[in-house]
Amino acid sequence: MFVLVFVAAVLLAHWYLWNRLVRRTTGPGWVRKTLTWSLVALLAILVTTFVGTRMGLESWVAWPGYIWLALMFYLVVILAVLEIPRAVALGFLRRAERRERAPESVATPVAVPAGAAPSEEPAASGSAASGSAGSRSAASGLAGSGSAGSGFAAFDPAAPEVEAPAAAPMSRRIFLERTTAAIAGVSALGTVGYGLTSALGDPVIEPVKVTLPKLDPRLGGLRFAVVSDIHLGPLTGIGHTERIVRMINGLQPDVVAIVGDLVDGSVAQLGALARPLQNLESRYGAYFVTGNHEYFSPGGPGEWIEELGELGVRSLRNERVEIKHQGAVLDLAGVNDVGGAASGDGPDFAKALGGRDTGRSTVLLAHQPVQVDEAARHGVDLQLSGHTHGGQIAPFNLVVGLQQPVVSGLATVDGVQVYVTRGAGFWGPPVRVGAPPEITILELQS
Repeated sequence: MFVLVFVAAVLLAHWYLWNRLVRRTTGPGWVRKTLTWSLVALLAILVTTFVGTRMGLESWVAWPGYIWLALMFYLVVILAVLEIPRAVALGFLRRAERRERAPESVATPVAVPAGAAPSEEPAASGSAASGSAGSRSAASGLAGSGSAGSGFAAFDPAAPEVEAPAAAPMSRRIFLERTTAAIAGVSALGTVGYGLTSALGDPVIEPVKVTLPKLDPRLGGLRFAVVSDIHLGPLTGIGHTERIVRMINGLQPDVVAIVGDLVDGSVAQLGALARPLQNLESRYGAYFVTGNHEYFSPGGPGEWIEELGELGVRSLRNERVEIKHQGAVLDLAGVNDVGGAASGDGPDFAKALGGRDTGRSTVLLAHQPVQVDEAARHGVDLQLSGHTHGGQIAPFNLVVGLQQPVVSGLATVDGVQVYVTRGAGFWGPPVRVGAPPEITILELQS
C-alpha cells in the first residue's frame, strides 16, 4: 500500500512540476520538448535509484536519484507556497488587461445653432484633402511611370525610413510564470545545498541533564552517550562510522546506547562499514536495540545482532541488565522495535521489565517514542528513543508529530520522561533541513 501511495505521489509531483515549470513558462517548440524530456529523464533516474539500491547496486546509482528526490520535494513545496501570491498577481494582470481592451472614448459632435450658416472650414478641409490626395495620386503616378520605365522604384529623400518589425515583447503572464519558476528553483537549490552540508557534516553534540525522582544519589552524574539512526547504507562510507565512534569516545561516557536503525542492508553488504564500532569506549559497555530498519534487512535482525556481539556491542532483546555505579544499581532495559511484531519478534515489556526492584530507577531503550505507552504501564522512569530523525527534512517534522508523541528532545508522556534523539545519519536523500544530525550526552541527576 505504501509503495502505491509513494509512486502516485511521485507521478503527481512530476506532473505538477511540468505544468508549473515547463508548460506555463514556454511556448510550443524545441525548448518545451527539451525541458519535458529532461523531467522524464529525472523521473527515470529516480526509479533506477529505488530499484538499484534494493538490488544492491553501487552507491553511485543512488546519489543522483536521492538528490533529485529532495529537489523535487522542495520545488513542489515552494511552488505550492507561491500559489497564493501568484494568484493575486494574476488577478491584477487580468484587471489591467481588461482596462487596456476597453474602447477609447468617442469625441462628442459640436451642435450647430438652427438657421446658422454652415462653416466653410469643412469644405476647405475637404478641398485641401482633395488637393492633397490629388498630389499624392500624381506623385504616385510619376513614381509608377519612373518605376516602369527604368526598372527602379522612385526614391523620395523626404520620405521617412521604414524600420524592420520588432520581435513581439514577452507577455506579462509569461514573465510572472518565469519569475515564479526562478524563485522556486533558486530556493530549492539553496535549501537542498544547505541540507547536504548538514547531513554529511559532523553531528551536533547535544548535552542533556535529566532529573529522575527515584534515582539513587550515588548514580547522579552517570552519563549516557545516546545515538540512533546511523543508517549505514549505500550513501555512507566507513568514514561515517569512524567519525561517530571518534566523537562518542571523545565524550568519555559511562554507557553507550545505540537506539536502533543502525543499518539499511545485510551484513554481507555493510559489515565492513560497521566494523569501527568495535572501537567504542565506555565504562559500562555499549548496548543496542533493534529499529524498524533492522527488520527490512534481507537477513533480518538476527545476523546483525550476532555481528554486533562480535564487535563488543550487546543487544538487549526484551531484557535488562544492571548498571552498578558507585555502590548503587540502575536497571537498563531494552525492547525490540514494534516492526518485529509481524515476524514474531516484537517488543515484550513484561519480559524486559517484570520482576525487577521497583524501588530503583529504570532506563529503557526503545527505538520508537510511541512505545512509551507500554513503558508507562511498567513504571519506567526514562525512555531513550530515536526513529523520528527530528523530521529530517522540514516540514516533515509536522507530519511525524501526528504519529509519534515526541519528535525530538526531552518531554514527559504519561509520567515517563522521554528523550528522542534526531539520529546521527539520514535515510533516503542525504539531506537534513531544520534537524541536524545529533549525538547526545545525557547525564542523570537525582
